[in-house]
Parts: sequence; C-alpha cells; structure tokens
Amino acid sequence: MTPQDTMIALVKRLGDLTYGNALLMLALTTLFWGGNTVAGRLAVGEVSPMVVVFLRWVIVAAIMLPMQWASIRREWPLMKPYFPRMLLMAIFGFVGFNSLFYIAATETTAVNLGIIQGSMPILVLIGSVIAFGTKVRLLQVLGILLTLAGVTLIAAQGKLEVLLALAVNPGDGVMLIACVLYSGYTLALRNRPQVSPLTFFAVLAGISAVTSVPGLFYEMGADSAQWPSLQGWLVVLYIALFPSFLAQIFFMRGVELIGPARAGVFINLVPIFAAILAVSILGEEFKWHHGTALVLVLGGIWLSERKARE
Repeated sequence: MTPQDTMIALVKRLGDLTYGNALLMLALTTLFWGGNTVAGRLAVGEVSPMVVVFLRWVIVAAIMLPMQWASIRREWPLMKPYFPRMLLMAIFGFVGFNSLFYIAATETTAVNLGIIQGSMPILVLIGSVIAFGTKVRLLQVLGILLTLAGVTLIAAQGKLEVLLALAVNPGDGVMLIACVLYSGYTLALRNRPQVSPLTFFAVLAGISAVTSVPGLFYEMGADSAQWPSLQGWLVVLYIALFPSFLAQIFFMRGVELIGPARAGVFINLVPIFAAILAVSILGEEFKWHHGTALVLVLGGIWLSERKARE
C-alpha cells in the first residue's frame, strides 16, 4: 500500500468513526444551530426572514439535487410510498419551524422564546411515548428536567424577577406551535424510508425550496421583503451550509443511531452554544448564569445517556 493509499484509508476510517458517533453528530448539530441564532441577529436589517427561509433551501437544493440525482432515481421506488410523509416533514420541520420562529420573534421576547424552545425535548419524549410506546426511566426524566432548568436559567438571564414577570402573548403560542412541528419531524425520522440519508435529505431540501415560495410571496405582497446585502449574503450562505445542510444530515444520523427521545435532549445545547458564540463573536458579556446553565445542560445529557447505556 502506497503512502497515498494509507492516507486515504485513514481519512475514510476517521469519517466512518465520526459518522458512527451519535454524541459528536448531535453536538455539532446543536453547535451549528446555536450559530444560527447569531447569524439571525447579524441578518437584522440585511435580509428579511422569509427571504432567508427561501434562499437557504434553494441553495441547499441546488447543491444536493444534482449531486444525488442518480441516487434519487435509483432509490425513488423506496421513497415513493413515503412521499406524503416526506412532504409533511419538509413543510413542518424545515419550512414551518423556521418561518414560525421568525414570526414569533416579532411578537414575543427572547426570554419567552428560549424557555418555549427548551420544551422541545419534553415534546419529543411525550410524542415518543404516545407514538412508539417508549419506556421512560427515572434518570431520563431527571436528565430532561435538569437540562430544561439550564435552558430556563439562561433564558431568564439568571433573574427570578424576569421569570415572574412573564406575560403571555400571541408570539408565545406561535413559538409553541413551531416546537410541536419540529418535534413531530424528529419523531417522523424514526420511520423514514430506508434510503441513503443524503438522498433522503436532498429530496426534503427540494420540497422545502418549493414549499417556502408561498412565504416569500406573502412577504413580497406585504412589501416587507428585503433581498440580501453583502453581509446578508454571508449570513444566508452560513445558514444554508451549516444549520440547514450539515446540521440536518447530522441530526438525522443522530436520531438514527440513538432514537428521537435521546436525541431530543441535545436540543437544549442550542441556547448554550448560542450564548458562547454570542460572547465570542458579538462581544456579549459572559455571566454566572451562562456557566451554571452549561453545567446543568451537560449534566442532564450525561444522566440521560448514562441510563440509556445501562
């Protein structure tokens, strides 16, 4: 074997080990989604929300569909019976969640959004029990409650008075609906067609690009559409390549390896990564509650994973 062949074999082996590591896949997923929060803040005034949703999936579809076209044609007989389900998964999980998130952000506070988004693992767990009869163990429940406590702490900025002063508004309901939609998408991944993840994702990306058009037309009709500036294009490209492309593939792989209930716990890492990235990129101050929340979330994931391995 030549040195070049040895290097190729090592790289392939490393790739196989990485793709088979559910914890790494899900940690990277939440890191990219945390970065999406920072990207969303950088997008303000540079590109409008529905334009972002439309462009992110057009870019991903433009990358994935040509690359996977031969596989799509070959595996289409396996996907065809699942197409109605795939259509709903793309509409709810890819387009619906992001669209509703942006809408909710205009109607409610960041504190409310953070707390409600932290409910997704609980929604996934409840849905897993209802849909699949998943058995929930005590440490798994404690782990979810611990991570939720961390999310609540960081969303409230470490202030009890912030939590006590919360007020319900329409945006809170919209965000809760968004979380339900993505939780449903997470559960649906468990019974997706048994085809290549890249092929499956390419089809979902194509569906998402098409189904994001109505939101774009609505924004244009309301005369609120803003096409990207230079900074806006950089933000859109980041969102398309990392949170939309790599993160979705990694998340599907994580769910495939450990199931939706356990994978859902990792979603609580998103606000933690978002806070860390905000400090390092946007220069925001790192306070005691950020560190405490990080310990709570990681501790909760450790509890859930420890019980799951026993």
